[in-house]
Amino acid sequence: MDGFTVAIDGPAAAGKGTVSRAVAEHFGFAHLDTGLLYRAVGAKVLEGMSAEEAALTLVAHDLENDQLRTNAVAEAASKAAAIPAVRAALVDFQRSFAMRAGGAVLDGRDIGTVICPDAQVKLFVTATSEVRAKRRFAELTAKGFDVTFDDVLADVEARDARDSTRTEAPLKPAPDAVEMDTSTMDISAAVARAIELIGARLGA
Repeated sequence: MDGFTVAIDGPAAAGKGTVSRAVAEHFGFAHLDTGLLYRAVGAKVLEGMSAEEAALTLVAHDLENDQLRTNAVAEAASKAAAIPAVRAALVDFQRSFAMRAGGAVLDGRDIGTVICPDAQVKLFVTATSEVRAKRRFAELTAKGFDVTFDDVLADVEARDARDSTRTEAPLKPAPDAVEMDTSTMDISAAVARAIELIGARLGA
């Protein structure tokens, strides 16, 4: 199957990454967490490189950095993602991935609106900021990071504001995206719903 693309967007810690990985495995599609591209750029910025240079010199190995999930990298990534030159440098890579043979699932902030506006399936996975902060707090503390819930909530809300109000490719649902609120939904139910929607489109 060539060029069947699933675009999954949404804010931080809404569950889109988990859903994306699960549906990619279910259907045998390739998966790209596009947020990792921006996190890798953010990590390079924290090491002293300019955001644009970091985006232009990004290689696959940069996505394997164990520190890409820290709050500091997330904040740097969100700031870098608001820079038009950074986004432009990463667009071609994402679009090429989306058109690969065998189908592809991409998750991020602007996949359905900017990167793959013609994707066959578009999902927008969201949840309340408090629920998302609880998930991120649990994830970080489980990994041994010394953080407080209030700090994590503040980071989540700041990222939401920055991602939603930026001039270049703001975070928003595509007009034809199916919205999935996972605030009161467990991950198995979210995955099942996504599989149902994708399967229906494949069958059509």
